Amino acid sequence: MRAPTDDDLTTVALQRLVVGVLLIAVTVWLGIQVVVEADVNVDEWWNVFVDHFAFLDPAALVMNFLGGGWFATFVVPLGGVALMLVLRRPRGALFVVVASVGSVAVVQLLKAVFGRARPEDMIVSSDSGSFPSGHTGNAATIAVIAVVLFPRIGVAIVGGAWVFAMAFSRTQVHAHWLSDTVGGALVGIGATLIIAAVFTRTLDREGERARSLG
Repeated sequence: MRAPTDDDLTTVALQRLVVGVLLIAVTVWLGIQVVVEADVNVDEWWNVFVDHFAFLDPAALVMNFLGGGWFATFVVPLGGVALMLVLRRPRGALFVVVASVGSVAVVQLLKAVFGRARPEDMIVSSDSGSFPSGHTGNAATIAVIAVVLFPRIGVAIVGGAWVFAMAFSRTQVHAHWLSDTVGGALVGIGATLIIAAVFTRTLDREGERARSLG
């Protein structure tokens, strides 16, 4: 397989940038819809529907820990940085840091802008601002980072499953409405793709060097 040319990398970077911006725009549009229409029927229905899966509550509580707080803020990104340094990919490590911080910043900004109330029957403690879901945003960020750094079908499948599981768990514990998790996934993917667009060329070159060294 031939190495991608500069034109190829420019195209990839532009595609990531455009898709990322569009996903952020869709997230903002969705946030406006749920704020203007406070009683979203599908959200109300889903909040009741997930009670049929109460047996999954213990797993959802584990996901609550893994996807937020100090563990998701510090342990997960630092673990990604450590892995990249072990693989002799310092620019990959920098990408992990910038993408993680950038995604969280966008999520928190949107939470402050929309200020949506969480479901009243929430069974975990959390910060204010329901839209978008920070846990789901973190999961989507991790998934996209993994696919960008290790572009394999298997990585994409595992990443997608992780995002779905996190999104479901957030509604399972009634910490979020369904639309919050959709918004979280969109903004996590979008913000990370925008940052990946900036890193496209340098990550590709570093990846090629790492593969040549085995």
